Amino acid sequence: MALGGGGAARPGRRGRRGRKGPLTEINVTPLVDVMLVLLIIFMISAPLLTVGVPLELPQTDASAVETDNEPLTVSVDQQGAIFIGEGETSFDDLAARLLTEAGGSEQATQRPVFVRADGRAPYQAVARVMARLSASGFTKLNLITDTAPTTAPGSAPAAGG
Repeated sequence: MALGGGGAARPGRRGRRGRKGPLTEINVTPLVDVMLVLLIIFMISAPLLTVGVPLELPQTDASAVETDNEPLTVSVDQQGAIFIGEGETSFDDLAARLLTEAGGSEQATQRPVFVRADGRAPYQAVARVMARLSASGFTKLNLITDTAPTTAPGSAPAAGG
């Protein structure tokens, strides 16, 4: 007596082998493509979001400043010209324009002010801007610098001949 389990499928009936089940895997290729495109967009646009006055900032070992308020930015270029954001201003109008930019309220002088000065700018120009801002009531003044590249401990810079 033989059992008939491995025979051919009956005509007119579909066996289990003819049916396709639902696809249970997620195709991540489109997700990866979208993420790479977004990464490239952010890598290109991030440097463009900085303040537009081109300066060569002095380099220091100081760390970044944490702040809750949106800071105001005052820049001093190599020739000593003063900028608030991207617009140039005179030394005499500096305090009035900065108060206007800050909102003109009583709390305006509590906003942090970032002073960006070119490393080749005259020291007197930077000191005058800082003194004018302090005399205007701004108390949270910060000098912005680039961080210096770290060198190995014990290595000294080469002396020029």
